[in-house]
Amino acid sequence: MSTEPASRNAARAPPAVAVSGLTRRFGDLVAVDGLDLEIPGASIYGFLGPNGSGKSTAIRMLCGLLRPDAGRIRVLGLEIPRRAEALRRRVGYMTQRFSLYEDLSVRENLAFLGRIHGYHGRTLRARIGERLDRYGLGGRADQAAGTLSGGERQRLALAGATFHDPELLFLDEPTSAVDPESRREFWEHLFDLVADGATILVSSHFMDEAERCHRLAILDEGRLVAEGEPERLMAEIPARVVEILAPAPRRVREAVLALDAVLHVAQLGTRLHALLDPAVPEPAALLARTLRERGLEGETRAVPANLEDVFVMATVGPRLAT
Repeated sequence: MSTEPASRNAARAPPAVAVSGLTRRFGDLVAVDGLDLEIPGASIYGFLGPNGSGKSTAIRMLCGLLRPDAGRIRVLGLEIPRRAEALRRRVGYMTQRFSLYEDLSVRENLAFLGRIHGYHGRTLRARIGERLDRYGLGGRADQAAGTLSGGERQRLALAGATFHDPELLFLDEPTSAVDPESRREFWEHLFDLVADGATILVSSHFMDEAERCHRLAILDEGRLVAEGEPERLMAEIPARVVEILAPAPRRVREAVLALDAVLHVAQLGTRLHALLDPAVPEPAALLARTLRERGLEGETRAVPANLEDVFVMATVGPRLAT
């Protein structure tokens, strides 16, 4: 399925979310620090960042669950938190932890949520049936939610969060406890929602999921450190990337890290991904020469950056430079 936004005019339309100077403190801790961003409609926008980077705090402020200490928030044309009650009828929210009733059946959970959103009688029953079919839960309708597999719980949670067809869906690390196949299936459902016109904001720790987003914001220590389309972020990374294939990768890593021009080295099996200062003219040749001088075996070649390289440069890179 295509990951293109549902509308090519989304960039020209008013953003679904616009914030400026968004700040939230917890005592001496600045959880979100002067965040500025715009999220286009009918797209998937990703929040990527290490633990404690402010992702969840930002999401809770955007949906009106937490008051900011400073800054302005506009979501679906509404000023938040002043219009938070009106916003709740137009958004869905799915947390990392399964938050439905485990002792109720799948059908009973959906019925409960449907009544909260004002559905009753024949309309409610029809909508439950549609959600069961859409998310592949028809065969589990009368099963207790607490006995579902991780992937089935995830689909039930998504069915509940979208029961009222929200215009904007907030997903806070929704796939952290499921297998890769369930994650892929989950993302197909997200692309279906975008094709129907929904906007999705999702936080994640998974690089493959981040690459599926139309745009990304990388947060670190509460600040926005990178933002844009994944392809552009990878193309414009402020580093040269060299892959090293070596029989003794730990010794090679130690030797390479001793060079001033090397900013970071990550091991991927028997391969190493080295990030070098962009001013280095021939980074692969430099590393090959270093290995020869140290009597170490290894093949080096320049490669395109991946999203993990972008993440490292955006979060670890600034600290390496100090």
